[in-house]
Order: sequence, then C-alpha cells, then structure tokens
Amino acid sequence: MTMKLWHCVGSRSLRPLWALEELGMAYELEVLPFPPRVFQRDYLDVNVLGTVPYFTHGLVEMTESCAICHYLTSQPGGDELALPSDHPDYGQWLNWLYHADATLTFPQTVVLRYTVLEPSEAKKPVADDYAKWFIARLRRLNEHLERHEYLAGDRFTIADIAITYALHFGETLNLAERYKPQTLAYLHRMRERAAFRRADALGRSAAD
Repeated sequence: MTMKLWHCVGSRSLRPLWALEELGMAYELEVLPFPPRVFQRDYLDVNVLGTVPYFTHGLVEMTESCAICHYLTSQPGGDELALPSDHPDYGQWLNWLYHADATLTFPQTVVLRYTVLEPSEAKKPVADDYAKWFIARLRRLNEHLERHEYLAGDRFTIADIAITYALHFGETLNLAERYKPQTLAYLHRMRERAAFRRADALGRSAAD
C-alpha cells in the first residue's frame, strides 16, 4: 500500500510532507493550486471538503495535518519522531502536537482569509484581533523555549513539526516581527533541517 498526500504549497499539508521526508517513507505527492476547491474543482470528487492535506494509505483516509503526522509515527520506522506512552513527556508531546493546530493555526486562518483571500477594510479589525490572539497564544511556547531546544523528550519529534509550521505560517502573514527572540531562533533552527528544506522545495517545484 502506497501512501499518497495531496498538498498545496505553504498550507498545513506541509506538516505531513515534512514528516514523510524526515522518516524517509515512500509516498506519492499531488500538488494542487490554493485553494483547490476553487481552482481545481474536480478535487472535490477526491475530498468532499476540498481542503488539504488529504492523505490515503490503503483504506485509511485522513484530512487533519497533525493527525496524519501522528498516524505516520504508528507505522514501521515512524517511532523515531514520537515518544512512547510511558515516557515522562508523553502528555506534553501530545499536547504540543494538538496545540499547534487547535490553538495556534486556527486564528491564523482568519487572518489569512481577511488579509489575503478576501481582503476587506471592513473585516480588517477582525483580522487584526485574530493576529493579536495568535501572538498571545504563543505565551506558553515562548516560556518553554527559554529553557528547551525541543518541545518534548529533549529531541526532535512531530510536535516540533506541528508547532514549527504554525510559526512558519505566521511569518507568511507578516506576524514574525512580533515573535520573541527565542521563538524566532527556534523557527529558524527547525527550518534548517534537511527534510524541511526538501519538503518545502518539493512542493514548490511541483507547483511551478
């Protein structure tokens, strides 16, 4: 069974793409224009939501970026990016993994909508408010990164992938100038990883 990932450049699908590259797993990649439900309407026949990522592995079908990363760690060879359930940091690892999307990426999508996809002076205060919300929600991460190089287990895991994407996305929305120095340094350090660079370049080259 071959894994397949549908991806848009710069989108949350970068999380599982990066994880696949870190783990060296075999997969097929299909790069779509963003947003695909507008610019590639037949994609709705594949994923009725019209969102990315979309991931298949045999009968498995998934649409949530952090959940796909979690799934990959359950596959042979995937445990190098996970923590075992008896690890002291296991709960923290899970929390960072889901904090990345539920707490950090959600407000960013509102900023994206009203500053890029549907720019509107009337909605600008809404976008500004959600940008402030995102920055405020970095407080826990800022404090953690004052004392730690990674998020859990003193090593790189999918939690770092999930959180780094949120910071990377924030930079594309011109929010990085508000990051704390340790958080900005963490973002730069994570993006220096060879697998991130491959994943980012792969999506862009396929879209050209």
